[in-house]
Amino acid sequence: MEHSSRYVIGIDSSTTATKAVVFDEAGHAVSEGRRTFPLQRPHPGWHEQNARHWWDSTRGALREAVSQIDATRIAAIGITHQRESFVCLDRHGSELRPAILWLDGRAGKQIAEHGSRSVHELSGKPPDVTPAFYKLIWLRENEPGILRDSAHVVDVAGYLTHKLTGEWRTSWASADPLGLVDMASFTWSRQLLDTVGLAEDQLPELVPPGTVLGTLSRDVAEELGLPADLPVVAGAGDGQCAGLGAGVTRPGLMYANMGTALAAGTWSENYRWSRAYRTLGGPVPGTYTLETLLSSGSYLISWFMDKFGAPPGTGLGLSGEEVMEAAAAKVPPGADGLMALPYLNAAQTPYWDPNARGAIIGWSGFHGRQHLYRALLEGVAFELRLTTDGVADDTGIPIERYLAMGGGSRSRLWTQIVADVTGRPVTVCAETETTALGAAVLAAAAVGLGGVHDIEETAARMARVKATVDPDPITRSRYEELYQVYRRVYPALKDLFPPLLAASGAADGKA
Repeated sequence: MEHSSRYVIGIDSSTTATKAVVFDEAGHAVSEGRRTFPLQRPHPGWHEQNARHWWDSTRGALREAVSQIDATRIAAIGITHQRESFVCLDRHGSELRPAILWLDGRAGKQIAEHGSRSVHELSGKPPDVTPAFYKLIWLRENEPGILRDSAHVVDVAGYLTHKLTGEWRTSWASADPLGLVDMASFTWSRQLLDTVGLAEDQLPELVPPGTVLGTLSRDVAEELGLPADLPVVAGAGDGQCAGLGAGVTRPGLMYANMGTALAAGTWSENYRWSRAYRTLGGPVPGTYTLETLLSSGSYLISWFMDKFGAPPGTGLGLSGEEVMEAAAAKVPPGADGLMALPYLNAAQTPYWDPNARGAIIGWSGFHGRQHLYRALLEGVAFELRLTTDGVADDTGIPIERYLAMGGGSRSRLWTQIVADVTGRPVTVCAETETTALGAAVLAAAAVGLGGVHDIEETAARMARVKATVDPDPITRSRYEELYQVYRRVYPALKDLFPPLLAASGAADGKA
């Protein structure tokens, strides 16, 4: 029986790497391939990529993953990807300019001019730097020939689908982060397309997540060592797929992807829109994902280690992060009066303030790097409490627990701090590549792997957890008082950020 079991592949094309992970019917990873690719910053605030790298990395990752297993047992491929990123192509599928990425910040003027209540209600996205909608307006105003000459404007999944199958199709849960989809109907919005200057025939066909987009072309199958006519299945954006791979298939649960950014989302049967979250198409057709975002998640740890590092003379075979975690674990809750506002990459939910910056308050001569390290971990946890409570208040549905994944979820100290600050248990996912697993769940359900076509039932079978961290009642009480202070920090500082940036020249990209 074991020998005859079948596999599915989850492709996860993220901001700097593509991973191809082969999963069995129970959700265990059996092989993996990974390829990295570069990020270009041609001007301050700009972030671009050669879309060809999306495809080259996918080919390499697939070849590596497939070479380790019996490829004849693969039943389907699912796709997930970095959201909001897009590329403009000519009628031959060649790039007209580099792809513009989700973290690109060039469209501040367009956000200010077009970030209306109407756009938010239609697209489900509060005015912010991430949706492609505002960058497409920037193109219309600054590079008008690009949109005019574009035969295809596609998200990452749409681009990879064409390379794999020859079809110009994508899932509405993959494309809606672009900010061009009418979220009530999951169709391209005529109003939004007119605003950016695109026609619907320049965009890929929208299909529900879990739909077979097409089959692997014979040439690609031969090159990659895969079966010909292998079904390629529509996935969703990386956040929604991470939630599915974690088993978030009902209200009351929230995934917390503790990666470079901290994205946390919950399940909704109905369309809602609010500044308390951004609304995305759910991985199960007809549902929605309500997601909060803090762009400084484990980025803060990388920043800290890069700028400050670990104390000297503390090798012991430990990494710098392990040394700092051990030191920070000895610091009491509240970091002896030090508190961090974690907006090193601006503020998203619920403030959506591109001028917001990080802040550390409470410094004294007693504090050292271990205090700052703990304060950063606590700052992210306070922010997660703020945004989670905002979602619960808006929907009227309490959030019972977090399903955590990403690099930060491997930190026992950080997950305990999150549990203590929020008062919610943190259950850590067993599968490291939870996002790829979500795409694999959709692929498995599409072809009836294990005799099941239902997405939620398939997720229940394939999503696995390994440990739960419960709040400590005493520490929880201490953090409650500290949280009441934290809630007041941004409101107290927000009016100072714009003049600070202007006076220092940072508002012009000089710092």
